[in-house]
Amino acid sequence: MRQLPDEASSARRLVALIATLLLASNAAAAGELKPYTATYAGIWRGMTVAVSTLKLEQTGDTWTFSSRSEPRGIGKVASGVFPPLQVSVVRVTDQGVLPQSFKSSGGNADKSIELTYNWQTHKVAGTYEGTKVDLPLTPRVQDDGSVQLGLMVELLAGRTPPNVQLIDKNSVREYEFSRDGEATIKTAMGDVHTLVFKSLHSDAGAAEKGRRRAVDPGDPEPAASVSPQ
Repeated sequence: MRQLPDEASSARRLVALIATLLLASNAAAAGELKPYTATYAGIWRGMTVAVSTLKLEQTGDTWTFSSRSEPRGIGKVASGVFPPLQVSVVRVTDQGVLPQSFKSSGGNADKSIELTYNWQTHKVAGTYEGTKVDLPLTPRVQDDGSVQLGLMVELLAGRTPPNVQLIDKNSVREYEFSRDGEATIKTAMGDVHTLVFKSLHSDAGAAEKGRRRAVDPGDPEPAASVSPQ
């Protein structure tokens, strides 16, 4: 299996996605989003290495999702992996979640991201870690922030998440999701019956890399960590 070129970026996306989906059962009833604010502590070998605050705010059909992280203790050594602040603005429509803007800042300058989506010209433009972005725009195109809300909306509606194209500098990565069985996961809150979803990433015909995620059928909450196939 081929490894993703930027493992730090992949880890950042996976951790953010898991944290967002974990919030869904507290933030929303089935089939709808609701505003929320929540704080998580990242624990490694019994030590707090980061504290993250996630916030979802609504203005009409526009939603603003922000994630602010502060490294603690030895977590400061790896502070460049997780940007201090990410803000994603989206609209929720019949076509799904349509991103409007995305900004990731506060860490190393060469890791900053700023994207603007123009749905009239169907173009997304900006900069991504020092690379100029100029890409065609369709409802399948998402960024690190909007993809989290897009998956949440689909799972809350009881649907399998659709294929997405995730922006990576001036290109996109294709991800395909499929149902992959059921599993019972033991947690600190007791046994949780889950549905298992698999995501496959393909890159221009190259080898694919799969990941599996267990999700409570009542709430879109991953009850197990994501793992490579």
